Amino acid sequence: MNRRFLCNMMAAVCCVAAYAQSGTNSPYSQYGYGVLSDQSQGFSRGMNGVGLALRRGNAVNTLNPASYSAIDSLTMIFDVGLSGQITNFKEGNASVNARNADFEYAVGCFRLMRNVGMSFGVLPMTNVGYSYSSTTRLADNRGTIEETYEGDGGLHKVFIGAGWRIIKPLSVGFNAAYVWGGYDRDIVSSAGTDINSLVKSYEASVKTYHLDFGLQWQQPLNKTDMLTLGATVGLGHKINADPECTIININSLTTTPDTARFVISNGLSLPMTYGLGAAFSHKDQLTVALDGTLQQWGGLDMPVYENGDYHLRSGLMKDRYKVNLGVDYVPNSMSRSLLERIHYRMGAGYATPYYKINGQDGPKEISVSAGFGIPLQNGWNTRGNLRPVLNISAQWVNTSATGLIKENMFRINIGLTFNERWFAKWKVD
Repeated sequence: MNRRFLCNMMAAVCCVAAYAQSGTNSPYSQYGYGVLSDQSQGFSRGMNGVGLALRRGNAVNTLNPASYSAIDSLTMIFDVGLSGQITNFKEGNASVNARNADFEYAVGCFRLMRNVGMSFGVLPMTNVGYSYSSTTRLADNRGTIEETYEGDGGLHKVFIGAGWRIIKPLSVGFNAAYVWGGYDRDIVSSAGTDINSLVKSYEASVKTYHLDFGLQWQQPLNKTDMLTLGATVGLGHKINADPECTIININSLTTTPDTARFVISNGLSLPMTYGLGAAFSHKDQLTVALDGTLQQWGGLDMPVYENGDYHLRSGLMKDRYKVNLGVDYVPNSMSRSLLERIHYRMGAGYATPYYKINGQDGPKEISVSAGFGIPLQNGWNTRGNLRPVLNISAQWVNTSATGLIKENMFRINIGLTFNERWFAKWKVD
């Protein structure tokens, strides 16, 4: 029965991954590598994505691979997540709404040996998805020019990682990932007059690796309180991608296209990433966590077409800072009452942009979230905290900058964690 259940679950995940819509409609995804994805799992989404210092034996936390060493020795954990969102875009007096659904992640974790846990799965990294147009009226009654902007793509990674508790308070870990994806972006300018039409196409295909490392230190404060510190480092490097630019100039009289193609060899890179986190826990009831991350995009060059040439240029990106604060409270995880076993969560965060638009900083992000972790009973596994858990959270994100489009997004995250006792020994009387 368990095998059939797991097979059906994995089949559903594959179907969702194949048919899910793009995770964004944001016009800001035309800059840089797109909108950066939240790579946290369902249990921390209600806490606004904190996780660098969280250690749990009944959940997968890919934000810090050192946490894998805390996994329970008798379980095999699977965690899958989906999201749906409604976004309002506002510019001046104009306003429009868009809806999206997205497959967020599929991860697993198990105890490999004493003090060593292993994890694996698929995670998003960036999202590109937008389509809009603008109209410009020409002088001297020469008509109008309509420009259409479209793009799609994004980066994803499949990873395997391990965490090792070296001594009782100290754990270290790593994630090794294969990254694939890319982007396709088009700008089409057309006019109903004698002006030539122009098509600009930008594309890149990415196939590379990514490595990140983490550590966690647990320090008991007294019999009921624990302080956990976490740190992570993600390695930056060239990503073996050759961005291309194709310019097609179509003569309005002869309709003859004039095509120019440019390629920059190995022109894209990933940034160095650093993270620090702290978590305070009281008994098994209250957890308060704080994360801070730095992504060093500012030192990277990006391809740009200007003055008839396609080349790398500095100054288009900037370092990104992000701070998250989250709280998790459960009245009594061992109670017979469902309401007392539910985890109640909330969080807030702030993030700076990682790109510039026409020389000014892109939009900053302010976010708040709240959610629940609902334990599910089954006849196979009811031992302590090792139950399947339904994680549901809501998040509001405001993205804004002076003189630019304002976005207000409302997102619902749904995650389901399966805790299966694969490694328990049967006893027969």
